[in-house]
Amino acid sequence: MLNSSTQCEITSGGFCFDNARRNAVLEAELSEKGYKAPKARKTGTTIAGMVFKDGVILGADTRATDDMVVADKNCMKIHYIAPNIYCCGAGVAADAEIITQMMSSNIELHSLSTGRPPLVVTVTRQMKQMLFRYQGHIGSSLIVGGVDVDGPQLYSIFPHGSYDKLPFLTMGSGAAAAVSVFEDRYKAKMELEEAKQLVRDAITAGIFCDLGSGSNVDLCVITEKGVDYLRGYDRPSQKGQREGSYRYKLGTTPVLTKTVTPLTLDIVEESIKTMDTQ
Repeated sequence: MLNSSTQCEITSGGFCFDNARRNAVLEAELSEKGYKAPKARKTGTTIAGMVFKDGVILGADTRATDDMVVADKNCMKIHYIAPNIYCCGAGVAADAEIITQMMSSNIELHSLSTGRPPLVVTVTRQMKQMLFRYQGHIGSSLIVGGVDVDGPQLYSIFPHGSYDKLPFLTMGSGAAAAVSVFEDRYKAKMELEEAKQLVRDAITAGIFCDLGSGSNVDLCVITEKGVDYLRGYDRPSQKGQREGSYRYKLGTTPVLTKTVTPLTLDIVEESIKTMDTQ
């Protein structure tokens, strides 16, 4: 019979902040050695989608950022997966681009193998399994939408592999502003023009309320009849005209001091080569 000298301790309820203290100690040790603790990657995007009467509408802004620098003002964030399925990508642009290209290739091979058109749920399952396999190291938040034999389908997939199925979805840094527009005005079985205006207003809210989102609004309307990719559907934040003149005459700013430092250079090696002109 085993003799246990320690009794089981009953844990008290509430939150435990042991990891917070551990992280503070680790950050202090790193700072003493001249290192900095890693920070979360900050990306900027507003993507959205909704189900309307005849299909699905996907929307996205067109600004790509590198930290606080606008790297691209007119990038494409709505990616092709299959003739009846498209995907919006937020997060790391390279990850979203490559994972959608890989998924498009896999779905095409799957369709050729089975002899049937792809399903939206098939794309969602393969994507979430791939993202879960990499445990969040692929920084892509995705909205998958399309129309198949089961009707309009709309899914959101998070970087760690979890997913949701809802009538309207938003993701990205401007998602909070965009979802507020949907929650206020969304109705079931909306008409096409009303639904396009709603998605446009949701993306515009993200553009004006989030510094990482901007430029134009792209829409993708998917129905049983086909796909209508509306590139540059709206430009809510257009560049204004410069009203003032910022040209100054020479000598406007006086030069107070002037210093010339001569540089002494020594010729270490000198060689002359003739060029062959034939």
